[in-house]
Amino acid sequence: MCIRAYWATYGETHSNKWIERVIRDFYNHERILKEVTESNRDWGGYFVAVEKEKVVGAAGGGMIDEGVGELFVIYVDPARRNEGIGSKLLDSVTKQQKEEYGAKKQWVSVQKGNMKGIPFYESKGFKFQYENVPKEYPTYIKLRHSREI
Repeated sequence: MCIRAYWATYGETHSNKWIERVIRDFYNHERILKEVTESNRDWGGYFVAVEKEKVVGAAGGGMIDEGVGELFVIYVDPARRNEGIGSKLLDSVTKQQKEEYGAKKQWVSVQKGNMKGIPFYESKGFKFQYENVPKEYPTYIKLRHSREI
């Protein structure tokens, strides 16, 4: 599901080589298994939305500083967008960060031009803060957004 959602989000804006590398590095079986079974303050684990034994969404975050959380990943099955699944997943990550780890602020990075993610985050109260231009991949600009929680 994460792979399908990644392709649906970035298939028109990122090279196939980039997408295949991200999938190989982040969405391989071993890494996902580890991230599903382990959690701590830095990585709170995955919250997974399941319907009829099928994964329809997943999200995860962690703490990046004292009182500061970050949403690291959120994906919804492309065929299930706009049903509130992403909102419930974000709420779960936020609740964990606030209640278990004492977060008062939350950050998220979103690729510039990601018109699926940006409106979602802004509708949840995230405000644009700055652009982060990676030296190794200067065409894939990350927009940093934050909100008080």
